Amino acid sequence: MDASRVDASRTGGRAPATSTRIPVRARVRTATLLCAAAALAVGAAVPAAVPASARPARAPMDPSPVVVVDCFSQGQVRPREYLLACGDGNNRLVKLRWDSWGQRTATATGTDMVNDCTPYCAAGHFRAYPVRVTLSHPRPWPGHPDVQRYTSIRLLYTDTAPPPVSKDVTYKLVY
Repeated sequence: MDASRVDASRTGGRAPATSTRIPVRARVRTATLLCAAAALAVGAAVPAAVPASARPARAPMDPSPVVVVDCFSQGQVRPREYLLACGDGNNRLVKLRWDSWGQRTATATGTDMVNDCTPYCAAGHFRAYPVRVTLSHPRPWPGHPDVQRYTSIRLLYTDTAPPPVSKDVTYKLVY
């Protein structure tokens, strides 16, 4: 019986596995491509391994931007959204449009989405309040050398404020 003609009914309906030899040329080409990919990966990692003293200094006119730290301890620059109530998510700034982002202050307009918690927070509804946001008082960010973070946020409600908050309120950012 010819080895290429096997009755599939004897193998449970499956064709038996056949041994296929890969031509030498294809194996050499595959090995060459793998080596090239490995060389590229190593080359991409080398700049990160260069000591800071060997890197060019940052231009004095190009200071690193000040960040606002979010609930997940991530530094953000000009975020579109910012969670104010980290514990329960019942207060979030959304649709932020930044007018400025500087070394001392940052200003934006947006919407403060606040859960009214009526009759209780899980059954409450989110209400929208137009707001003007100002970040200020940059201080060094502990554990992040050479990075400043804003430590104060001022919310100025341009229409009504969510009860019982006043129309102009300032909070410390402690993250």
